[in-house]
This record gives sequence, structure tokens and C-alpha cells, in this order.
Amino acid sequence: MNRNTGMYAGQVIGWMGGLQVVGMDIAKSVFQLYTVDMLTGELQDKRLSREKVLAFFSNRQPCVVAMEACGGAHHWGRKLQQMGHQVRLVHAKAVRPFVAGNKTDVTDARAIWLAAQQSGMRFVAVKSTEQQATLVLHRQRQLLVKMRTMQLNALRGMLYEFGAVFPQRRDALLAEVQQALDKLQDVLPQTVRESLSEQVQRIRRFNDDIAAIETRLKQQLAADEQMQRLLSIPGVGLLTATAALATMGQASQFKSGREFCAWLGLVPRQEGTGGKVRLLGISKRGDSYLRTLLVHGARALVCCGKTPSAWQSALLERSRHKNVAIVAQAAKTARIIWAVTAKGQAYQGGYQSSRPGQKRAEQEGAMAQS
Repeated sequence: MNRNTGMYAGQVIGWMGGLQVVGMDIAKSVFQLYTVDMLTGELQDKRLSREKVLAFFSNRQPCVVAMEACGGAHHWGRKLQQMGHQVRLVHAKAVRPFVAGNKTDVTDARAIWLAAQQSGMRFVAVKSTEQQATLVLHRQRQLLVKMRTMQLNALRGMLYEFGAVFPQRRDALLAEVQQALDKLQDVLPQTVRESLSEQVQRIRRFNDDIAAIETRLKQQLAADEQMQRLLSIPGVGLLTATAALATMGQASQFKSGREFCAWLGLVPRQEGTGGKVRLLGISKRGDSYLRTLLVHGARALVCCGKTPSAWQSALLERSRHKNVAIVAQAAKTARIIWAVTAKGQAYQGGYQSSRPGQKRAEQEGAMAQS
């Protein structure tokens, strides 16, 4: 369906870097396109089946294709980039305010088209196949850990009803559970004891599956130089090093380490009115999994570190609670991860960064003295 809205819309709206912008709402089988012809100003919305999408874009001049960052978006983004098109992935929360009227495929595509052209809009970097594969391993491990925890808690609760109590540690429970089942052989029926024994074996298989995934992550770590550089940062281990690079996408999409830190939700929320700004707790935006790994690594560094740095000691002295220092350390670790990745340099302990103006002044002072 085409609707003519005049030359003004075609000349002003729908341009991005001199290229035509196409909003595409992707789904399982049906894809909806929305754009404005840059010459005639016609609004064009077109419906395509999944099989015809690549053929449609292969016959077009290079353009900017905007999509919502959802399932399958990175796959289509890689395909379109190979054809010479530019891809902009917009976060779903940024698209929602532009959905006007009833929610349909056409209004969704139009909302994506509008959101992609807003000034200051932040886009999601298209991930490579290797990065998505790494995240698949992390999601599988995360799911297995969750299922193992559920099985352990259920086992504790069921045996507690018969007077069996176990230590908190997982290994201690698995070491003592068989003895507890033997002691309860006069109380529990044989069928119940066999079922509980099968549950114990199921938990042990979860341990083996988690260890196998961690072995595959170690193989990826050994083959990637960037991941190895991250591993040298205090508070960064196997999981954080592999997940950080895969989640970040491209370090160049962030202007600074603080911007990457804000993207992870490790900076304070702001609330202000009348020129007064009040800082609250951390925003908790972005990827919760990577933020959790950074906080756990920072907790190990703050609580169990043998030689705390001067910055860390001063932070602990002035912090009201240790958790405040832990989150601050996690934010600093995130900034270091960005700097090491963006600059392609090895981690340097004790490195002091300086502002561009300060560094220029120091260079001019050194030249004046010479």
C-alpha cells in the first residue's frame, strides 16, 4: 500500500548518512517493511515471506535497515551486512514509545523506522557468529546451574521431613546423602529410596554437564587473544572473560569505559527537578548476567584479596557498607575491560589514566623544558 505525503517528507525524513532508511519488523514467517521513497515522498509498506527477504534486499541499492533487537535480529543483520547494507538494531524499549494506535506489523515497522532516526539513539551492535556461540554456552550453563540448584533444594527439603540435615555446601550434601539414605532404610519404602538415589545421580550428571561446558569455554579462551588479555585483570575469571567479549559485541560502539559501565547498569540512577539532581542506587540496566559475574568477581576481590590496592583500601574506609565498595569495584573492572578491549593492549596494573587536555598540557610542558 502506497500513500503520497509530499516531497517534504521524502527529502527530510528517511535519510541516514545519505542512505534510505527501511524499518523491518521480523517474525517467524512474515516480515513487514516500512520506508519513505526519498524522491517521491511515498510511504511504502511491504509484506514479505521469510524466503523472499534476502532476494528483496539483494536487488536494492545499499540502505540502512533498522530492526528491533530481538530473536533472530543478529542473524538477519549479518546477512544484510554481507550484501552491503547498514544495519541498525534498536532496543525494544526505545521502539515502544513510537507505536501509535493499535499494535500491528505495519505500526511496529513504522515505529522501528522512526526510532532509528532519532538523534542520540543508541544502537545494539550486530554480534558475530562466534560471539553468539559463546553466549549459547553461557546460557546452557546458566540453565543447568539453575536446574541443579532446584534439584538440590528439593532433595534437602524432602529428606529434612525425615530428620536428615546436611551442610550448606553442595559437595558436602552429595558426600553424605547416600549414608543418610542407608540410615533411613527402615523408615523410607524401597521405591522412595530408589527414586531419591536416582535424583542424586541426576544431580551428579548436572555437575558433569556443567564441567563439560566449562571445558569448551576454556578451549575458546585458549584460542582467543582478547579473552586471554581480559583474564589477566583482577576479578576476571573464565566466565567473565568469555561472556564480556561476547556480550559487548564491538568495543567501538562505546565512546568510553563509563559509557560501557552505564550500559551494564553499574552507574547511579539520577532523579532531578528544578536544577537539583539526586543520585540513587545503580540503574541495573543492560545484561543482568554479565553484571552478576562482575559483581561476584568484585566480591571475591574485595573480601578475599590478599593485597588490596590503595584505591580499594580508601574505598572501604569511606564506604558505609561493603556492598557499596563491591559494586564500585565491579564498575571499575567493567571500565578496565572496555579499555583493554578497545585499545587492544595488555592489562597494566597501577596504570594512571589522564584526561586528553591534561595529557596535552604535560606534553607541552615537557617540550618547553627541553
